[in-house]
Amino acid sequence: MRGLFITFEGIDKSGKTTQARLLAEFLTGSGRETVLTRQPGGSPLCEEIWGLIRARRHFGQMAPLTEMMLFAADRAQHVREVILPALEAGKAVVCDRYTDSASAYQGYGRGLDLDAIRALNDTATEGLTPDRTFFIDIPVEEALKRGLGKAADRMEMEQAAFYERVREGYLRIAASDPGRVVGVDGCEAVGRVSEKVRAVVETVLSVF
Repeated sequence: MRGLFITFEGIDKSGKTTQARLLAEFLTGSGRETVLTRQPGGSPLCEEIWGLIRARRHFGQMAPLTEMMLFAADRAQHVREVILPALEAGKAVVCDRYTDSASAYQGYGRGLDLDAIRALNDTATEGLTPDRTFFIDIPVEEALKRGLGKAADRMEMEQAAFYERVREGYLRIAASDPGRVVGVDGCEAVGRVSEKVRAVVETVLSVF
């Protein structure tokens, strides 16, 4: 039986990485073998791709299409090397970012064609769709207070207007797919957000 596949999405500094970790700890503590991973990265080869994408020396030089293709390459490798083997073994997989990030960042953020992005990612992932996706939503102003724009990598060097477009993209994605995407207020206390996530996952687990 295929395992459970849960993803977390949101703009940088939303708290999604913390929530992914807390959910993985909860699932493990509940006796379910769980793999916590992330995109980009998640394997040695994927880390090399991520290093190329995020390098500060490429700021203002990397074309949006190049960026999209590199993320897709990372995703293709990650799905085949990490996610699919774990799911086929019946494990739960909790992934920090997945295909929605491509639509939000390269589509709404960079202005690339959304249909082309979806088609590319469908090929990269072999059509693998999460059972649930948690969109941890915070205003860009809150992300700035949490340190957005102060990190060393190329992606976080973008201006606030870019992240406003990305957030709007996530909101549209969530509205278009309410059966899969669960929006959660990331401005609430970490523990409260985690409780809401667990409540949804416990319902999903009842069918696995």
